[in-house]
Amino acid sequence: MLEVGLKAPDFTLQDKDGNNVSLSDFKGQKVVLYFYPKDNTPGCTRQACAFAANYDAFQEKNVAVIGVSKDSVASHQKFAAKHNLPFILLSDPEITVIQAYDVWKEKKMCGKVSMGVVRSTYVIDENGVIEKVIPKVKPDTNAEEILAYLEENY
Repeated sequence: MLEVGLKAPDFTLQDKDGNNVSLSDFKGQKVVLYFYPKDNTPGCTRQACAFAANYDAFQEKNVAVIGVSKDSVASHQKFAAKHNLPFILLSDPEITVIQAYDVWKEKKMCGKVSMGVVRSTYVIDENGVIEKVIPKVKPDTNAEEILAYLEENY
């Protein structure tokens, strides 16, 4: 995981509509950048829906919410439409950003070892500096945990 105080690596990825989105587009605004394993899986769906349910609260604080996975643009489009997700979903099929943020790790499931995205969240400040890191996020409480952090600190 990257550490608090580091400059967040800039990137450009495509959103669910095929538009290029860069982290630098959000200079002057806080960003919640969360990485998740796969669209339409139970945990990832609960996590995304929790961010959607709290989206107005993030908007009120002028905080952008961006989800990143290695799923395709088309997969993101279906995922967002199915669950009415109002925030940005970015596609990283080459896992370049996922690796830049150090969330591509060895995972063990049912005794099988494979590489995958470890569910993680970064809060990036208005100047592009990482101000909070949450490794091994719990999908059901991630959005509320970030909102509580923002309430306490701003």
